[in-house]
Amino acid sequence: MKKDINEELLHEVKAISGFKTHVSIYIVIVGLLWVIWLIKGGLDIHPWPVYPTVAWGIGLFFHYMSAYGIYRKVEKEQDELT
Repeated sequence: MKKDINEELLHEVKAISGFKTHVSIYIVIVGLLWVIWLIKGGLDIHPWPVYPTVAWGIGLFFHYMSAYGIYRKVEKEQDELT
């Protein structure tokens, strides 16, 4: 019983840690893309970094949901029912 709780807590901590790492990498890379855009022409050209920012942001949202959000609640409710 206690081992199950410890494993569950470890899984949650790893999920949250993975999400925080993902956010850090997202901020650095997306920031670099915007800096490249500004250096290469900035306001004179189409803001192409919008596409990877939005696409990766969608993936980041789902990672957030799996680490903190609704998916965890659904899993816990399913475990309680079984």
